[in-house]
Amino acid sequence: MNERLDAVALASLSPRRRDLLEGLGLQVTVIRSAFDEKAATWDGDPPELAAEFACRKAAAAENAGPSLVIAADTIVVIDGQLLGKPADPNQAARMLRTLSGREHTVYTGFCVVDRAKQQQRNGVESTSVRFLPLTDAQIASYVARGDPMDKAGAYGIQGRGGLMVSAITGDFFTVMGLPLARLGQALVQLGYDLLAQ
Repeated sequence: MNERLDAVALASLSPRRRDLLEGLGLQVTVIRSAFDEKAATWDGDPPELAAEFACRKAAAAENAGPSLVIAADTIVVIDGQLLGKPADPNQAARMLRTLSGREHTVYTGFCVVDRAKQQQRNGVESTSVRFLPLTDAQIASYVARGDPMDKAGAYGIQGRGGLMVSAITGDFFTVMGLPLARLGQALVQLGYDLLAQ
C-alpha cells in the first residue's frame, strides 16, 4: 500500500539537492550531519565509497525534521583518481585542467532512512561526462566566481558549469548530485510512490 510522502529531511547543505527534492513536490528540511568527508578515508572502490559516505552522512544526521532522511555523496573519478570538493582555488583549477577535453565518471551514492519504520535503502548511480577543452582564462574565471568550491570535481553541471560539458552518457541528475529515478525506486521499496500520489 502506498503511503503519502509530503516532507523529507535532507542531510546535506547542497542547494542543488534541495532544489531537486522540492521539484518533486516535497517540503525539505535541511539538517546537519556530523560526518566529515574530508577526514574520512578515501581508499576503495569509488561507487562503494560514494554509497558508504551517503549512508554515513545519514547515520550521523541530527535527529530533527521529518522522519524520512535523505543523504547523498558525489565523487568524480578520472584515471583512477578520486576528486572530491576542492580544498582551495588552486586545487580547483588543477582539477579542471585535469578534466579539460577528457571524459570522466561521476558517482553519486544515496541513502534513505525511514526513522519511523526503522528501515533503510541505499544505492549508487554512475554517469560519464565529457568536457570541452578549456583555456587557462576560462578556468581562472570559473574558479574566481567561487562556483567550484562546494562541488565534487570542482564543477556543477548546472549554471555556467554546463558550458564546459560536451557530452553526457547516463543520468543527468547523478551529475547534479541526486539520482532521482534510483531515489524514487528506493522510496517505492519503503512504501512511498511519489508518481502514484
